[in-house]
Amino acid sequence: MARRKRRRGRRRRTGCAGALIALALIGAFGAYAVPWAVSEYGGSLKEVISTAVRSTVSSALEQQADFPELTVTEEEVAGDFYFQQLSAEEQTVYRELLQGVTAMEERILLHAGREDSPARVYEYLIYDRPELFWCSGSSQMTVYDDYTEFYPEYTCTAEEKAVRQSEIDSAVSACLSGISDGASDYDRIRYVFEYLVNTVDYDESAPDNQNIYSALVGQRSVCAGYSRAAQYLLKNQGIECIYVIGTAQGQDAHAWNIVNCGGAYYQMDVTFGDPVFLAAENGEALPQNVINYDYLCCTDAEIAADHEQSTEIAYPACVSEDLNYYRMNGMFYESYDPQMLLSAMNDSVYAQESMFVCKFSDASVYEQAYEGVIGELLPEAAQNLAYAYGLERVTYSYVEDETHFKIMIFWDYGQ
Repeated sequence: MARRKRRRGRRRRTGCAGALIALALIGAFGAYAVPWAVSEYGGSLKEVISTAVRSTVSSALEQQADFPELTVTEEEVAGDFYFQQLSAEEQTVYRELLQGVTAMEERILLHAGREDSPARVYEYLIYDRPELFWCSGSSQMTVYDDYTEFYPEYTCTAEEKAVRQSEIDSAVSACLSGISDGASDYDRIRYVFEYLVNTVDYDESAPDNQNIYSALVGQRSVCAGYSRAAQYLLKNQGIECIYVIGTAQGQDAHAWNIVNCGGAYYQMDVTFGDPVFLAAENGEALPQNVINYDYLCCTDAEIAADHEQSTEIAYPACVSEDLNYYRMNGMFYESYDPQMLLSAMNDSVYAQESMFVCKFSDASVYEQAYEGVIGELLPEAAQNLAYAYGLERVTYSYVEDETHFKIMIFWDYGQ
């Protein structure tokens, strides 16, 4: 599951030498001048002096914060989804953080004071940038009135980072070598989905399981690693892929993706597409070569069956059903037609397919079809299997998926 791990420990310092000197000077003047002035002009002068003190302290603090030149331009980050959710001031902090962690600086000066939320900005940066695999997401801060000293936590040294980046580059090259140059965006999205399901195992004990290194190199991860790896691979091909946060059935926190295909947005959860995850989380034993396509390019309504995305973020709406895997591959049924289903089952047997899937449009059609498929059509198709392959005994198994109105049947050809 996704662990949004942040240490919010604020090491608050009371000031600095310059500020204390300024206060001492003002205090010395005030000891003589203020009693006389107040007696002459009243309380209004108290407010003026108080404002002057605050202004002098603030100015002294700003002068001590020697901000480096900000070289990360707005154009470089303008397309980042979470960056777009921030105010103009927060976007500056975002760029300062990106510049600092890219150089693996131990201390990053930010234009953020006591009333700001640099930790949230940092969290958004990590969501946008899967390539920052050396950032754990944790940090410490020393917060002043007008600026913050930010201390990010890194998971490796600069030397280790260079080695890991080389390993990641090799893994990405190996992955993308399987995609043809003329592949459509949908083909690329499906390829990445299938690649990660087939090469990564769900493992909560995997090291670095919150970043892409665990998924692409270690090939063991959790939802954060799966989702960031998908984001990294698709961004590498120029496809917008958003890291989504929320919760999922049986989990306190979960991460998945929203992808942009042809200008429309679709939900995608690689973790839930992996049978290893289903077995680990739900005890749902499926053959290792089975992929759960219910979580590839689905709608908000479909994924809401067992996911709830954060309401704090205005994610793009995902309403199009045109890339539903089952619709595209003739496995989707909007009504119960026994003859059509039996014919499809027999075709599956004659083609020696390992699995037959029928997905229904809603709960009512599923309930209507269930008894007929399991009680009548499946035994008849099994007899056809025995006759076609000369088997004395036929073995098959099936899985019911009430959440997604789907039945999966697995054939055994006795080979």
